[in-house]
Amino acid sequence: MAENFVYNAESVRLAREAAIEGGTPVLSNGTCALLTFMARALDAKTVVEVGTGTGVSGLALLDGMAADGVLTSIDVDADRQIEARRAYSAAGMAAQRFRLIAGVPLDVIPKLRDGAYDIVFINGDKLEYVEYVAQASRLLRPGGVVIVNDVLWANKVADPANEDDEALIIREALQAVELDDVLTAVIIPLGDGLLTAVKA
Repeated sequence: MAENFVYNAESVRLAREAAIEGGTPVLSNGTCALLTFMARALDAKTVVEVGTGTGVSGLALLDGMAADGVLTSIDVDADRQIEARRAYSAAGMAAQRFRLIAGVPLDVIPKLRDGAYDIVFINGDKLEYVEYVAQASRLLRPGGVVIVNDVLWANKVADPANEDDEALIIREALQAVELDDVLTAVIIPLGDGLLTAVKA
């Protein structure tokens, strides 16, 4: 019920359907709804996304952002960003509303400005989550929010006996958030689990 309580904008729905048809991993309906909600609640004007995918998450964020808001999306896969650009164009998004950067996120993120972003959405390489979280704390303005996708990782993270690399790293990232004095966090059980944390 929680996953389907809110229907996303048509642009998000169409992008999700295209990703599913193409066999690409895609965010759940509820996850997309949360991204739109958070962007609208913060009247977000500056958002960083780690992991562009085919543009589904970007469209969900843009749907909630301020009319003059700009999404900066980073992904190592340039082909996926081509698909995302097509999805943004098909949704009627003006080119100045998004900035797609093809590159290794951990090379790109340190070049972004401190304290300049309303939201940082992390949906990249799970094995780099600890570094992404550390950078997110730096990038966010006071009152800004970091959203980390897949923090339950098919229930593997909650199983202390599970020592898969991804589960171990996600646990480390969660602990880093918990120990960060400027972040107040909660886990939301939509999709495969979302950590959201607001910066003091």
